[in-house]
Amino acid sequence: MNYLEYKIIFSVAEPWKDIIISMLAEEGFDSFADGNSENELCAYVSESMHQPEKVNQLLQNHGLPVQLTFSVTQMENRDWNEVWESNYTPVLIANRCYIRAPFHEPHPKAEIEIVIEPKMSFGTAHHETTALMIELLLDEPLFGKSLLDMGAGTGVLAILARKKGANPVLAIDNDEWAYRNNIENNERNQVPDIEVKLGDASLLTTEKYDVILANINRNVLLNDIQKYAVCLKNEGNLFMSGFYKETDLDMIVHKCAEHKLSLGCYKEKNGWVAAKFVKS
Repeated sequence: MNYLEYKIIFSVAEPWKDIIISMLAEEGFDSFADGNSENELCAYVSESMHQPEKVNQLLQNHGLPVQLTFSVTQMENRDWNEVWESNYTPVLIANRCYIRAPFHEPHPKAEIEIVIEPKMSFGTAHHETTALMIELLLDEPLFGKSLLDMGAGTGVLAILARKKGANPVLAIDNDEWAYRNNIENNERNQVPDIEVKLGDASLLTTEKYDVILANINRNVLLNDIQKYAVCLKNEGNLFMSGFYKETDLDMIVHKCAEHKLSLGCYKEKNGWVAAKFVKS
């Protein structure tokens, strides 16, 4: 698979670097790395997913109060997934949940262990949003509750919920790679009864859930909160992440209030937020 590398230099890195990452991820970019300085970002996209005019328009007219310059380079043809996996390290969340790849050794004392073969799908718990969602779910009673995971990525959140006793569990993602990866990871973690669907919120019907998870990004969340509210049982819980406290939380809280969803609690790390809302 042939890849292109975008080198992006910011006048100020934080928090704008992560916001640009979120924007590029929506345009098919599947991996990111720090450059030679804290103000440089390297972003990678396969030629098959590359839309140069759209990406250039995004980077030139991003609407953020930061200046950036960028260059594009054709990368040599190699197994980038193998290179990425070679740098993948296991993660221990709250000293309770251990997330590792199949080539890592098990953790002898972890309360819950999840084995994830990432394959470029989002949701390895290295990012703050996934880690924060896991922290919230570890403290949530889930046994016997029906659960929907939107934007499931690797399926790590749905797998955690199922291991904690949630049932039935439905995971949805609009990326075919993530969809297939999710199914594989469910088998790997002995939870094959998690139902996985390829698509987005348009798949949601009148089915009601006790718990809904959505770790996506601010714009998708704002667009889909109404659909989540319709599918959530009274006194059910909606967990969301993929947005910033400083710029986004108030907006999310206001939108949720329009649909009888009140903020229960939230966790923050490096500016990112995961929040729990309760349907009244």
